[in-house]
Amino acid sequence: MRARVEEIVFDCADPAALARFWAALLGGDPVDRSPDWSYVDPPGFVRVAFQKVPEGKAVKNRVHLDLAAGDPSAAADEAQSLGARRSGGIVADEYGAFQVMCDPEGNEFCFVSG
Repeated sequence: MRARVEEIVFDCADPAALARFWAALLGGDPVDRSPDWSYVDPPGFVRVAFQKVPEGKAVKNRVHLDLAAGDPSAAADEAQSLGARRSGGIVADEYGAFQVMCDPEGNEFCFVSG
């Protein structure tokens, strides 16, 4: 049997707000299916969904998205204007660079180049 990724789901406190953040970041229109479930279908990517859970985020994500960005610093600046925050500085080596970010609820993601 082969399966395919249908969507990536983030647990969160405010699905509608996160869907709007990620739609602004990745493109696509936010959809609120219910007060407990929202999603966005970014162009060229699988659905990114958000489900309401009672507990808050307590530790680092075990899985995160790496988003291609020609200039991770410029991408981070734009994401900050949408409500994200940087986590540390840019890390660079001979293969490229990345900037760890947190969305408005603290879910980590990275802007990467190279």
